Amino acid sequence: MDISVEPILYEQKSVFVQMLELYQYDFSEFSNDDINEYGYFGYEHIDDYWNEEGRYPFFIRCNGKLAGLVLVRSCCEHNILPNPYNIAEFFVMKKYRHKGVGRAAAMRIFDMFRGGWEISQWTNNLPAQRFWEKVITEYTDGRYHTFLAAEAGERGFTFDNSL
Repeated sequence: MDISVEPILYEQKSVFVQMLELYQYDFSEFSNDDINEYGYFGYEHIDDYWNEEGRYPFFIRCNGKLAGLVLVRSCCEHNILPNPYNIAEFFVMKKYRHKGVGRAAAMRIFDMFRGGWEISQWTNNLPAQRFWEKVITEYTDGRYHTFLAAEAGERGFTFDNSL
């Protein structure tokens, strides 16, 4: 399988919006969100990915086909880390799950951005917790820390790949 991660161009915004809707639908199992009266979940930070420094949107492709997306931000929400990055959103379409697509995409993203990483998941999202623990353990050779952000209902992982 040929797995790639490519920046999302502004001209691809409509595809980005559609992929976010698929992600929000899939994630509603954990978020308990509802669609609005127009039939959309919506995502309030869409334009921020082209208008704010430190936001990086990417499509994941498998054999040239759209397979998901990754949104990276240069900040941390729960920790103080040097040269920080976090995964704001990570989505792999069901067809491509359990085939190494997400793992390969995550590792490529980590290699693209060197610094202190914070990756958090909602405490009720056990599949995401298992995925990230496996990927981060492999990527860091077990050199990571865990944290609990109880007030946000999140738990997660931190590591530094700047060395």
